[in-house]
Amino acid sequence: MTQSNITSVNESIDRIIETVKGLPEETIRWKPSEDEWSIMQIIAHIVEALPYWVGEIEQLVQTPGKQWGRNHLHEPRLEAVKPETVDPISVDEMIQALEKVKQTVQAGIESLTPEQLVAEATSVNPNFGTKPLSFIIDHLIDEHVNKHEGQIQRNLSKVSINK
Repeated sequence: MTQSNITSVNESIDRIIETVKGLPEETIRWKPSEDEWSIMQIIAHIVEALPYWVGEIEQLVQTPGKQWGRNHLHEPRLEAVKPETVDPISVDEMIQALEKVKQTVQAGIESLTPEQLVAEATSVNPNFGTKPLSFIIDHLIDEHVNKHEGQIQRNLSKVSINK
């Protein structure tokens, strides 16, 4: 299972990188609306979020049953996408950071045992409740990056409408 997740995450990130490399910087930094992130902010979120979830997995492996997770108000999550955080970062630096995220995810999940994957713990987020460790990989890493890849495509579909 984890190998297919690693492949899926790598493919999503590779498609994001390929998409971003073909875009003008103005498009990458453009916000469709006040309530939506720019492509740069989406990437910054991925660069923060995936290593965060890998860290949560590592803690659960070290301390089975430990409470895990965060909510949407988690300060490092919010800090990662603030304009004052994102604006000084070059697109090339962000692409390099995305490449590093692939390695972080692979290193963090490739050697998990079947027993570790089914071990359950309760999330601090009441929407999740008690879940097996595999839930974090499937939904908060793999599916998460895939959804943000779709969000980037939605942003791009709005560029021509709003310019």
